[in-house]
Amino acid sequence: MEGLPDLTVEQAFELTDAAAERSAAAGCIQLSEKSVATFLRSNIALMKKMIADDYSDAQTLANRIKDVEKWLKKPSLLKADKGAEYAAVLEIDLAEITEPILACPNDPDDVKLLSEVAGDPIQDVFIGSCMVNIGHFRAAGEVWRGRKFNPNVRTWICPPTRMDQLQLKEEAYFMVYSAVGARIEIAGCSLCMGNQARVPEKVNVFSTSTRNFDDRMGDGARVYLGSAELGAVTAVLGRLPQPAEFLQVYKEKIEPNREKIYKYLQFDEMPAYK
Repeated sequence: MEGLPDLTVEQAFELTDAAAERSAAAGCIQLSEKSVATFLRSNIALMKKMIADDYSDAQTLANRIKDVEKWLKKPSLLKADKGAEYAAVLEIDLAEITEPILACPNDPDDVKLLSEVAGDPIQDVFIGSCMVNIGHFRAAGEVWRGRKFNPNVRTWICPPTRMDQLQLKEEAYFMVYSAVGARIEIAGCSLCMGNQARVPEKVNVFSTSTRNFDDRMGDGARVYLGSAELGAVTAVLGRLPQPAEFLQVYKEKIEPNREKIYKYLQFDEMPAYK
C-alpha cells in the first residue's frame, strides 16, 4: 500500500492487520522514516519501562533496544523497486469516499456503503480488538458524553492493551462508558475471538473487530464490521444510522477535538515511562 506515507504506525496497522481477512499472506504499507522513527522511540521507552519493572527476559528487550537505537542513527526502509511490475494495481481516490463503508453479515468481503444498509436494527455493539487504538475509544466516549443508557443495546468496550485501559481511566472515559451502560471487558480479545465472551443467539451485531464469520461471536449472529465512531452512534440509536445522521454527530462531537482525540500513546513523552 502506497500513497499515505505520513500515517502513524498505529493507523497503518489498521490497514495491514486486515490483510489476512482479504486472504493475503501478508500486508505491507510504505510509511515515511519519520513515522517509523516516532513509533520506535516510543517503543524504546516502553521496553525500558518493562525492564525497570522486572520483565522476565530483560536481556531480550535490551538486545532489541540496542538494535532499534542503531537503526534510528541511520534510518532506512525497504521500498519497492522503481518500475516494479505487479499482478494487479488498485487505485483508490479517498476524496470519493463520502460515507462510511461496512463489511456486512457474515463475510468480510461483502462490503456496502452505509446508505445501503442504514436502518438495520442492532442489539450488540462491540468496540475492541487489535483493529482499534486509544483514539477510537476517546472518539466513542465523545459521542456518548451526555447521552443516556439505551436499554435496547448491549454495548461492549474492550481496550486492546492494559496501557490503553489505564490511560482511558486516567482521562475519565470509563465514567462516560459506565453512564451509557457499557460492559467494560478485560483488555484483550473478548468478543472478537468469541471465546472470552459471546453475544446471544441470532442477534444483530456491530463490531470493530477483524472478522465476522458465521457463529464466531455468537450462534447465528449477524455481524457488521465498521469503525468505532460509527459503532458509537449505532449504540445510541439502536440501528445503523443514515449517513447524514452519522456525519452530523461526527461534525459536532469529534471534528472539533480531532487532535486531542486521536493522540496516540507516545511513551517517550509520558512522565511515567521516562
